[in-house]
Amino acid sequence: MRRGSLAITVVLLAGIPAWAQDASKGEAVFKRCRACHAIGPAAKNKAGPVLTGIVGKKAASVPGFNYSDAMTEAAAGGLVWTEAKLAQFLDAPDAFLPNNVMASPGIKNPADLKDLIAFLKLHK
Repeated sequence: MRRGSLAITVVLLAGIPAWAQDASKGEAVFKRCRACHAIGPAAKNKAGPVLTGIVGKKAASVPGFNYSDAMTEAAAGGLVWTEAKLAQFLDAPDAFLPNNVMASPGIKNPADLKDLIAFLKLHK
């Protein structure tokens, strides 16, 4: 019986990432983004595009938003906002995509970055 319980526990824990993400903490991190971005079912574009459903979405694909040439070119090159690509961009926007117009120095705290992505994933 114990051997079976141990096997089930190992299988369940294997699906949990080594670094836990906390969407509620990510919501607090997102407050830094709210001046330019909105999220949720009634969100509208601001200085930045709506971020509802951003995880897994093709770059520069929010209707009605006027993207920079750099972002439009990245989208034409096939950029999709996977969790990994979002993390790279949000960590160092100018290094990831030179000449983009997002006015952010990036999110340097790895835990904040992971939590923010967890929050963004909730808004599909």
